[in-house]
Amino acid sequence: MSRYDKGMETRRAVLGDAHVDRAEANKTEFSKPFQSLITESAWGTVWASDNISRRERSMITLALLAATGNFEEIPMHIRATARTGATKTDVMEAFQHVAIYAGVPKANHAIKLAEATYAEMEAADK
Repeated sequence: MSRYDKGMETRRAVLGDAHVDRAEANKTEFSKPFQSLITESAWGTVWASDNISRRERSMITLALLAATGNFEEIPMHIRATARTGATKTDVMEAFQHVAIYAGVPKANHAIKLAEATYAEMEAADK
């Protein structure tokens, strides 16, 4: 299996078919090389590795997104926890590490985004 195909398989397993289908539908000629890059490298290499669990990858990813102030992807990765096995407790532990090592304001904002996303997920399940 090619790294791109493995990436698409992993991306769908973590983010869900609906998310990936939307991303693919929105892909343009301009963004196509970037989408291929992240599919092959992020999803086909990093997320596809068996060296740590998807649960652990979710926690690391959320912590890194918060610590670097890349908040726009936090809701997407909170939704992914439903497939990776990272619990709300796991996510809070990751964000507490962010507070200590990268700053309370970043952790606080990430927690607010997580709470809002969890509320949306719970409402959708009803």
